[in-house]
Amino acid sequence: MESPIIHKKISEKKPPYKGSAKRSHREGLVARRKYFLICSDILILAITIVTGWGLAEILKNLFFPGLQAMEWDRAITQTPPLFGLPAVFIILTSGFRGHYVRFRPFWDEFADLFKIVSLAAGLVIIYLYLTKSHFSRFWFVITWSLVVFMVPISRMLAKKAMMRAGFWFTPTVVIGSGANALESAEAVESDPLLGMKVIAILEPDAENTCFSSPYEQHCIGDQPEKILRNLGDPYVVLALEPQDYDRHTKLLGRLCRSQVNMSIVPPLRGVSLLGSEVSHVFRHEVLLLRVRNNLARRSPQMLKRVFDLFAASVLLLILSPVFAVFTWRISRDGGNVFFRHARVGRHGEPFACYKFRTMIPNAQEVLEETLASDEEARKEWDRDFKLKNDLRITPVGKFLRKTSLDELPQLWNVAKGEMSLVGPRPIVQEELERYGDQVNFYLEARPGMTGLWQISGRNNTDYERRVSLDAWYARNWSLWYDVVILLKTVPVVLNRKGAY
Repeated sequence: MESPIIHKKISEKKPPYKGSAKRSHREGLVARRKYFLICSDILILAITIVTGWGLAEILKNLFFPGLQAMEWDRAITQTPPLFGLPAVFIILTSGFRGHYVRFRPFWDEFADLFKIVSLAAGLVIIYLYLTKSHFSRFWFVITWSLVVFMVPISRMLAKKAMMRAGFWFTPTVVIGSGANALESAEAVESDPLLGMKVIAILEPDAENTCFSSPYEQHCIGDQPEKILRNLGDPYVVLALEPQDYDRHTKLLGRLCRSQVNMSIVPPLRGVSLLGSEVSHVFRHEVLLLRVRNNLARRSPQMLKRVFDLFAASVLLLILSPVFAVFTWRISRDGGNVFFRHARVGRHGEPFACYKFRTMIPNAQEVLEETLASDEEARKEWDRDFKLKNDLRITPVGKFLRKTSLDELPQLWNVAKGEMSLVGPRPIVQEELERYGDQVNFYLEARPGMTGLWQISGRNNTDYERRVSLDAWYARNWSLWYDVVILLKTVPVVLNRKGAY
């Protein structure tokens, strides 16, 4: 339930810190977070180097017993050029990129760190090639492979440790009086690793008192510096509505002068934000936001297709025993093993979507009888095109659906180019009208075996939310996001939440 609107006189509140003491406290928190993360990186890099050496020796003895073991004193001499200086490079570059002081989503920081580690490893390879140095290839490959995964994980654990210790979150206020402000507040708090804790929404003036939210609200009026000071000098997120920018130019100017760091959330909806570039025109109050639709470009399409084809081929080969087991089990109750259903593909082309059969052979007749006799079931079908308690599903079908293993045959659709590993949810022709103005975004991408819908609640999300997620994916596609969604799909499938 939404909390009632709370309008208070900020000036009546006593600031927790005054003058330089308040600023020193805030700067002290920033310094503690920074040095804690740096020390965490140094520790995990040292542990990874030693662990990599140990694993290299173990694997060498197991698979190549004839090779001479590397002695510890020789390992010490190889450490500085192979790992020591590159580790310093990683820490310095991470600091330069703002990893220790700026709040970033985990997966975005992971992608940036992957580039840094790859660059460091590449520089080491160039050094070894130019100097013709002898080194342990096992140690090199294993250690750098561990670094890619261990450093992001250690950072995440370090941030969670700071959460428990009470010095991770930064008090944050959102300035705005509409949907943009509320959505911005919910967005920054949705990811705890961002480190923002919204303490209030500040309205630019007292005219928009009808705006309600679960956050404490205040009117910032014409004294933004005083109000922010009395709130403890929090971090500011400016999220005005389009019509408010012209009305509050003085407020914007005062905030830009008084705030060292501030985030601005422009009221943009329905545009491709991933990979957008910000620039400005010299001497003019003009901000240029260069956006691009990756899925509309030929090279990203080819990259996505190569990734799909390679991954689907490998998975079909690895999972062939699983296919054999389920083929035998499903065929025992008669009927076809595979179920083919017409779905809408890229550019509106229909295709036969493959699944393991999970229903009884006369499923259509049973559905028609159920919808004719059960009013609630008919409403649920009209709303979601699904039934939570579906009498047509066989016992083995329930297991397949709960584990999402019934969709494994779609790997063949991926190999044929009709689907993608990651993409919008495949829908039937009748569902297209529900996408409204977003339908072109759906038709721009190949339907996926998994996607944002599957990792965001699956059948527990309403249809409007599904459409929004599909459109967001199409507008903001990247191969890295595909990898992230695939990784997030694993725990979702194992948890079985929202699957039926």
